[in-house]
Amino acid sequence: MTNDVILRISRVTKSFGAIRALRGVDFELRRGEIHALAGENGAGKSTLMNIIDGILQPDSGEILLDGKPVRIASPTEAQELGIGFVHQEIALCPDVSVAENIFMAVTNTSRRFLMDYRDLQRRAREILSDLTRDIDPATLVGDLSISNQQLVEIAKALTLDCRVLILDEPTAALTEKEAQALFTIMHRLADRGIAIIYISHRMVEIFDHCDRVSVLRDGQSICTYNVAEVGPRDVVNAMVGRVLDQLYPDKQTEAERSDERVLQVSNLGDGKRFHDISFELRRGEILGFAGLIGSGRSEIVKGICRLDGAASGTVTLCGQQLGLRHYQDSIAAGMVYLSEDRKGDGVFLDMSIASNVSALAVDQVANGFGIIDRRREDDQAGTLGRRLNLKCGSLAHPVSSLSGGNQQKVAIAKMLSVNPRVIFLDEPTRGVDVGAKAEIHRILRDLARAGVGIVVISSELPELIGVSDRVLVIREGRISGEVTGADMTEENIMHLASVHERETVTA
Repeated sequence: MTNDVILRISRVTKSFGAIRALRGVDFELRRGEIHALAGENGAGKSTLMNIIDGILQPDSGEILLDGKPVRIASPTEAQELGIGFVHQEIALCPDVSVAENIFMAVTNTSRRFLMDYRDLQRRAREILSDLTRDIDPATLVGDLSISNQQLVEIAKALTLDCRVLILDEPTAALTEKEAQALFTIMHRLADRGIAIIYISHRMVEIFDHCDRVSVLRDGQSICTYNVAEVGPRDVVNAMVGRVLDQLYPDKQTEAERSDERVLQVSNLGDGKRFHDISFELRRGEILGFAGLIGSGRSEIVKGICRLDGAASGTVTLCGQQLGLRHYQDSIAAGMVYLSEDRKGDGVFLDMSIASNVSALAVDQVANGFGIIDRRREDDQAGTLGRRLNLKCGSLAHPVSSLSGGNQQKVAIAKMLSVNPRVIFLDEPTRGVDVGAKAEIHRILRDLARAGVGIVVISSELPELIGVSDRVLVIREGRISGEVTGADMTEENIMHLASVHERETVTA
């Protein structure tokens, strides 16, 4: 990293009607540095990045690139200036190949009449080889998993002759192996003088891979730190504007421990993805599910709830053995699942907050003729919203108008509307800021203490250790072990998740 400033943002403002998204923001990026941008959802990070990328125009202020004022009128102009942007929301064309997506910008400016698909696929394979060897460039993007689509987005940005590369939550959908490959590439690019703006809610990534970190709060520049000179708590406190002493609530005490079984699963298996799964969930505890992505964590939970195909074995809820055939049977019994894909499966973005909350049990807010009673629907949403400290202008507003943390609260409220006895939460704080994470963790503990059985699946080991009373580790579709108390460490969990992965990490 040098002291040579390649990009400087000076006194930039942006308003959307009465909402002031940016209030005189200052930011500088040096050539060859990896500079983290941190802030809660709604702090102004996305607005600022969209201005740098030409998607939005500032109301006032100045952007200097290599010391010269520039006006970036569009993403195309941003690319021409050497600015690449990998968005958190995947924006690929699903009906064309991986290779065509990767080289779409190049193809659009080409004057060739015919496309050489063989050459396109060869070049795409070369770029992808640094990230993964598991993606065929000839495959349609729509046939790829979310994590592989994210890798294609990153590969697409690498084809541009970037001087500035913006990465917005790039590891959110990646496996640990894929994320490590990305970090290697990031450092290689920085060594070549490319400046990287790295947006992430994950403190461990910021402190392991970034040189500096700047914090935005309420649309204002708060501070810029050299990462080597501060700790995660300094950044977190700057983000939330107060001292956040406790990211995780107190765990279950000895006096609160109970032998009462809320859920008992015995010999569950589907013959392919998971086998011989047996565990129990006790009243008042939060049980964590750990494991590498692809280990079968989500598949096991979906098998319990009958969300994804049939499974053998027995499921006993509050002493009663269930005979489930469909997810609707699971809901009726009081067992619900919150998907890791909040925007795809967790909430209906274009529907109102009230309609989302009532979606699992519309009959509860309908009159005798099956017509929804809007007053009852609003009362239900209002009651649950207050319980979860939901922040919204109106229950009639679409869920898309909310921050990520409040969208997740709506998804949890939807689960609570059916008075569940067990809730499975898959990556419950993915894509939400640190303040919202702490609040969601508190909500989960309050639910557990109220008697709701809680099972949390998370790829963030600090979260899993911080929020869970016990952790079951899944490896290759089987439970490889359990950790509790002082044994609940990242090293022990990784050892149980994959001995090979541990050897790789400690090598």
